[in-house]
Amino acid sequence: MPAPDILSPEFAADPYPFYRTLRDEYPVTFHEPTQSYVISRYADVERAFKDPIFTSKNYDWQLEPVHGRTILQMDGREHATHRNIVSPAFRGRDLQENFLPAIERNAKELINQFKDTGEADFVQQFARLFPISVIVDMLGLPREDLDKFNRWYTSIIDFLSNLTQDPDVTAAGLRTKDELQAYMLPVIEERRANPGSDLLSTLCTAEIDGHRMTDLEIKAFVSLLLAAGGETTDKALANLLRNLLLNPDQMRAVREDRSLLERGIAEMLRHSPPVHMIMRTPSEDVPLEGGVLEAGKTVTCLIGAANRDDRVYADSDTFNLLRDDLNTKQAFSGAANHTAFALGRHFCVGAILAKTEIEVAMNYLFDVTRDIEFADGVPPEQGIFTRAPKSLKIKFTPVS
Repeated sequence: MPAPDILSPEFAADPYPFYRTLRDEYPVTFHEPTQSYVISRYADVERAFKDPIFTSKNYDWQLEPVHGRTILQMDGREHATHRNIVSPAFRGRDLQENFLPAIERNAKELINQFKDTGEADFVQQFARLFPISVIVDMLGLPREDLDKFNRWYTSIIDFLSNLTQDPDVTAAGLRTKDELQAYMLPVIEERRANPGSDLLSTLCTAEIDGHRMTDLEIKAFVSLLLAAGGETTDKALANLLRNLLLNPDQMRAVREDRSLLERGIAEMLRHSPPVHMIMRTPSEDVPLEGGVLEAGKTVTCLIGAANRDDRVYADSDTFNLLRDDLNTKQAFSGAANHTAFALGRHFCVGAILAKTEIEVAMNYLFDVTRDIEFADGVPPEQGIFTRAPKSLKIKFTPVS
């Protein structure tokens, strides 16, 4: 039997049985349509994220055409400098003081639009809109331009997940790059001259060892933030609520003890990660148990497979927020023992921001509802590169 095709309709419908086959029988396989090696075992994916032999050169063709050159393509001192410029805003006191109010305000404004109706499409009315609204507020950009940013966000995500290379999707993504650049460069110039307390002003004025980000680097980071910060939080919210609804005992436990929400988010990242694959490029041949990864070839790291590897996790296909083989306290740091945020030097700089957004949103949703259940059956997960339900219709009893 040939190795499972990661672009097949059967794989898209339910990749998890195919992930098991790949892990057990084809831990290293070359996928002709994407011209990439596919790895699926936890140990191999973890190594690809942590070992400096595995570079991010693939982003030169994968991301740069739509974003410009981003921090994900940088290594060494350049990467460390840029990460030190941007990371303080996404954690600790800066996050709590500067951006938590925007997160809370946006969560309440969106949920308040349906909290008294007893029903909603959680994805279309909340999850898809919430993170982009937060990002626009964090950057200090006009809220009346939210529709533009949502359109640009959708176009960028379509471009990045265009594994079949649809030319219309590619063209739309390239147009978005030009439109976003034309919008952002004058704003960046103005913010350099008149900085405020917003994230964009921080990016414009921050300096590390005499280095400041250029206008194009800031614009590229904004584009990356829209994609990475929007898509992952959007799908994480949908996947978490779906899993809790599928497991009523765990839903009740979280409602009664909100401290368990952190464990629920961590387990969602393991069990149903928003992003199912990330690519790397080895700088030299890398022998693995299942074969050799050739230098210079793209390697597709299957996060969705690695996070359900039963060599690491007991009963790996089961959502269990009380499992004892997932390090919850470090699940949102580079020491995580899941791969949803990648690992190593390119561990997601926005992990704590995403956790904060999800906690705020879910806590408020629980505060304004007495109960929640599926309104129209269990919606399927959809997607290959990123994965979550596209619609999640719920019904609930409002808190009067």
